[in-house]
Amino acid sequence: MAIKVKIPRGKNTAGGGRRDPVLRAALIGFVVLAASFVVVFSYFYVKYDRIITHRFSGPVFANAAKIYATPPTVSVGEKTELKAIAAELRHAGYSDKSGESKMGSYHLTGNAIEVQPGPGSYHNPEPAVIRVSNGKVESISGNGSQLEAYELEPEMITSLFEGDQRSKRQVVHYNEIPKVMVDAVLAIEDRRFFEHSGVNFVRMFGAVAGDVSRRLGLSHQRYEEGGSTVTMQLSRGFFLTPEKTVKRKLTEMLISEELEQKFTKQQIFEFYANWVPLGQRGSFAISGFAEASRTYFNKDLKDITLSEAALLAGIIQGPSYLSPYRHPERATERRNVVLDSMVETHAITREQADKAKATPLKLAPPNVEANDAPYFVDLVRDTVIGKLPEREMNDQAYRIYTTLDPDLQRAAAQAVENGIKLVDDQVNKRRTKRVKVGKGKYETHMEPGPDAQVALIVLDPHTGEVLALVGGRNYGFSQLNHAVARRPTGSIFKPFVYAAAMNTALDGSSPVLTPASIVPDQPSTFAYGDQIYEPRNYKEEYHGDVTARYALAMSLNNATVKLAEEVGYDKVADLARSAGITSVKATPAMALGAYDATPLDMAAAYTVFSNNGVRVSPTMVKSVRTADGDPVMNFTPETHQVLDPRVAYVMTDMMEGVINNGLGFSAVRVRGFQQPAAGKTGSSHDGWFAGYTSNLLCIVWVGFDDYSDLHLSGAQTAAPIWTEFMKKAAALPRYSDMKSFSQPSGVVDVQLDKVTNLLATPSCPQTYTSAFIVGTEPTSTCDQSIGVKGVLSRIFGLGNQQAEPPQNGRTVEQKKKGLFGKFAGIFKDDKPSNNVPKPPNASGNSH
Repeated sequence: MAIKVKIPRGKNTAGGGRRDPVLRAALIGFVVLAASFVVVFSYFYVKYDRIITHRFSGPVFANAAKIYATPPTVSVGEKTELKAIAAELRHAGYSDKSGESKMGSYHLTGNAIEVQPGPGSYHNPEPAVIRVSNGKVESISGNGSQLEAYELEPEMITSLFEGDQRSKRQVVHYNEIPKVMVDAVLAIEDRRFFEHSGVNFVRMFGAVAGDVSRRLGLSHQRYEEGGSTVTMQLSRGFFLTPEKTVKRKLTEMLISEELEQKFTKQQIFEFYANWVPLGQRGSFAISGFAEASRTYFNKDLKDITLSEAALLAGIIQGPSYLSPYRHPERATERRNVVLDSMVETHAITREQADKAKATPLKLAPPNVEANDAPYFVDLVRDTVIGKLPEREMNDQAYRIYTTLDPDLQRAAAQAVENGIKLVDDQVNKRRTKRVKVGKGKYETHMEPGPDAQVALIVLDPHTGEVLALVGGRNYGFSQLNHAVARRPTGSIFKPFVYAAAMNTALDGSSPVLTPASIVPDQPSTFAYGDQIYEPRNYKEEYHGDVTARYALAMSLNNATVKLAEEVGYDKVADLARSAGITSVKATPAMALGAYDATPLDMAAAYTVFSNNGVRVSPTMVKSVRTADGDPVMNFTPETHQVLDPRVAYVMTDMMEGVINNGLGFSAVRVRGFQQPAAGKTGSSHDGWFAGYTSNLLCIVWVGFDDYSDLHLSGAQTAAPIWTEFMKKAAALPRYSDMKSFSQPSGVVDVQLDKVTNLLATPSCPQTYTSAFIVGTEPTSTCDQSIGVKGVLSRIFGLGNQQAEPPQNGRTVEQKKKGLFGKFAGIFKDDKPSNNVPKPPNASGNSH
């Protein structure tokens, strides 16, 4: 039976009149507040719903064109190992399991490796079997036929960044992220990720309580998890500023809830994995786990180990503070915390964690140049955006296939890194002064000054392909690419003077000049128009009458200008311009490299000597293709004949003399590079070395950005870097076969007497060999002047009885020698001084 209770509402009810207005006011206030909250919440919900929808309406992360290295080639007879070929393929994205990678797969069987390119391969899908025996490629078979060589998959260097957004990332899908990476991140960043709805309130309140307790000194417990979930971190990174306010935190929570409603957990983690900031490399920000794996370990994300995954997950907390390069102890400690967290979440066992903890950090070399080749990539970018719209290339994810050889790039970067330290030591030593500060008191002071900069360029001398390029000492510090910065060329220009001289054997000029032709090296004044030019030799030392070969080997300034005058300044300038040195003018100063060119220009110019007289323009890009591999654009080098092959070979032979007997000897041969090579030192305000072998051409420049004088020669600065690089290159299997230079028909090698410069006979045992264009070589023999009169002439200076002047010594001295000096001078051998000369300190004084 229902019982009804009636509450009196009369004005006589005790207190009723006083409570009713309060209740009504409270109720109205609550309704107003609730309505306001609903309105405000709805406003912000709709606002951020639109922002989120717009942000995710297209690709979450912009596509980027990918830049690839040149395909490594395996040839029959080449020195290699199966594991090396497998490593090349893994670097290029191949898998050892069929169907796992679109790039392709490989399979090791005994003494062979089977290569099967996939649908994403650079090649047509043509498989091959490479057999290796005793450390050499025994045979290569493909499609039932025997091959002499086979191109492997090219390695990806980096992605093309767009505009000024200097950030790099490789976008991966959730199913491409290894489970160990997911487990590591969630263990340390968000253990309940697959359970909460975007905001983990329990964890948030726990983190706040822990923080308050620590501030009050009530607890010293460490909380490894902060209050932000993975979704909240993503919300903050995509839509909000880093300011720490209550409003921002509430907005972050709202956006997180909306993201969880719009996307699956797997999609959210994929966004996070591609977005998360993980440090800096050079001037580029590293975004996402895939790019970080390439940066820190030089491997694909799919190949990451437990220890490496824990390291990446650990540095999320503070990429700069926990950088494994700058702070390896902190990074290791944080990695171990992640591993302990993974044990707590049962992702791994304690035994696995302990084993991973015992693994030392195995990081890729920190040298950005070695792996990313950023100066090279900048030039590639400039090349392709001059032909194709940048947005199109990135939106369509084009593939840019370049000429870069990763092994040579690493060798170049290491040579520069080591060599510039030696330059710094020499510069600092020169700047260090002992200053008197009191009676008998001295202090050591170092004068301020800029750091020396450097550029190194490596070409295939026959194709013009740029195989390696370093444009500065630190890309993160300066993106100025010194490989394309114009500088006075100094004495590496001199071979063009001598080439113009050797060309007189073919162009009908008179007299015909040869390597044995005599040139006076003495103080001279050269008039050009209304200008007077007075070059000076290093240390004011003059050698008198010398041969052209000797003048080039010892880089004699006055002899070189005199030779240019005899040939004709206009002929030298025409030849230089034809070789690509466009700034030259037909003046005496031109002969000593007074006009500017870039190191890349000089590398192209030297192909004239190393490539049978044919200039090949430098190329850095081979082709641009779509994401499916269809060609968009191909690039081919420009070539034209500048010198007759015979002249080019004679110049190569003369520049071999620079390295074997001249100013390059101490910097190249003494430092241990013994393969056949030709080159030229150069010094003005800067240091240069230009040199080449049968298969590589390399130019090195060292100098200051403010154009101040190095006060160091090219033999002291640039040549040691060149030598260090060449030694590393010669150790690589595909470049180890540095052969003697190929001599064309129409050139003859002649053995000459060092004293008389005539054809050698058994009676003249001190000899050397020089190349001549057929018909220009000496015809008299050394013993034709051996008689009483000849001997007396040579000892007492009673006249020159030689049919040809000496090649490698002085015949006229600025200061006269005594009897003994003249007698000793007859038998002086052509060996370079062990004292490397210092550079000039006056205009026109270079070597």
